[in-house]
Amino acid sequence: MKLTARIAGERPDEIALCDASRSYRWAEVDAILDRAVTRLLDADLGEKRRIAVFAHNAAETALAHLCGALAGASVVPVSFHLKADEAAYILRDSEARLLFVGPQTCATGLEAAAKAGVPTVIGWRCDEGGVIDWEDWLARAPGEAPAEDHPPCANLMYTSGTTGVPKGTEVPPAALAGARTVGALQERWSEQSWAAHGRHLVVGPLHHTGPQVGVRLLGGGVPVVVLERFDAEGTLAAIERFAPGSTLLVPTHFVRLLALPRAVRARYDISSLRLVYHTGAACPVGVKRAMLEWWGPVLYEAYGATEVGTTCRIGPEEWLAHPGLVGRPVAPFTVEVVDDDGRPVPTGQSGRLYFHDATGRGVVYHNDPGKSARAHLRPGVFTLGEIGHVDADGYVYITDRFSDMIVSGGVNVYPAEAEQALAAHPAVRDVACVGVAHTEMGEELVAIVQAADPAIPPSADELLAFCRERLTHYKCPRRVVFRSALERNAMGKIDKKALRASLT
Repeated sequence: MKLTARIAGERPDEIALCDASRSYRWAEVDAILDRAVTRLLDADLGEKRRIAVFAHNAAETALAHLCGALAGASVVPVSFHLKADEAAYILRDSEARLLFVGPQTCATGLEAAAKAGVPTVIGWRCDEGGVIDWEDWLARAPGEAPAEDHPPCANLMYTSGTTGVPKGTEVPPAALAGARTVGALQERWSEQSWAAHGRHLVVGPLHHTGPQVGVRLLGGGVPVVVLERFDAEGTLAAIERFAPGSTLLVPTHFVRLLALPRAVRARYDISSLRLVYHTGAACPVGVKRAMLEWWGPVLYEAYGATEVGTTCRIGPEEWLAHPGLVGRPVAPFTVEVVDDDGRPVPTGQSGRLYFHDATGRGVVYHNDPGKSARAHLRPGVFTLGEIGHVDADGYVYITDRFSDMIVSGGVNVYPAEAEQALAAHPAVRDVACVGVAHTEMGEELVAIVQAADPAIPPSADELLAFCRERLTHYKCPRRVVFRSALERNAMGKIDKKALRASLT
């Protein structure tokens, strides 16, 4: 690729990409991208040109995401936590034609690909048969640089839905920066504000939207370090060792970092950091104050969602002057607050938060026009399911959520999936799952269960194990509460507001 080739000539000794066990210089990254992009351009990826990446964080995982983007493919990140049936649903629904896997996900990926009819599985350091070796796949490509005049394609991200199955949504057009070709897209990536701060540290899983910033920065010529997983002290050690200028975290990371003994925290030099974005969930005021006191005025907050990107943003100085808010809306969004009937409420009064998208796009769910419509007050005016208010200066405050979704450790969790799993247990008559506040995770999912036979109720451990056999761990409740009956309204709908209040 022209941009990475140019950087390889300018900075031949610089490490472009590394993880805990391997590193690549720019010339090596350029050669890998040239070969991988050529192979993907020649592959039959179907009309939608979709490929999927199902792997733990690693240097190769970042390269797989990047080569897909530069080949003009629509990349589908698949959570490495998923079981075969869950991953197969995403592969089938997205119409992916090629799957990248790592050593930890190889067996599950092969099973999912077989169930979904995905013909090609490529993996690195995999021992299972049926997987095309990553190095062999690259070696079979011609050596010349591929074309760069094809258009880029939006990634298709999956987030769980209230119906119990994941829902896909293409990343918003802003992610493509208005570029008409992948060559132009790389140049735009090199110009983004993150790039000015130098080396970037990827901490969160690359199947989430936020850590994908690292993929774009690598494509734009910024050196990137990929952590396999978050560990509080390990993250501090990585900051000291690699001296990144930027990273992206979630509030749960902050809580775990602050839980380290002061002597451990003082042991590491984190002064290289100039830009630390946090997203994924509301950050408790006390936690953010403590992080600002420790790391200095480098924390920036982005509020939004996978479906639409960032809708509000705020820097450290503004936040200190207005603690607890999520910032002002950013283009192309403006905010509206309405009552339950959709009528505007006065400034400062709480109501349902909606955002007007000046492009008219709003929220678009893959293969689900009904869900897309339900997210809108009117065309182009959508909600992320939350309640809040806007002050006289235009700052947005979040106070509650009117959708059932909870955010635990920066991950979206939808109670319906756990409810459906637990309802299948023969000893369960009725069940509801609700989110309650949790010091470390932000929120935790709690199952409220009515036993089929009160005289011989199942144990909490039995129900949790039953759920974990059917769903990946982060979708499962963290605890179970038993009740003689669950409150329902006249229409038969469970009163989750009352249930949630009874647990606090």
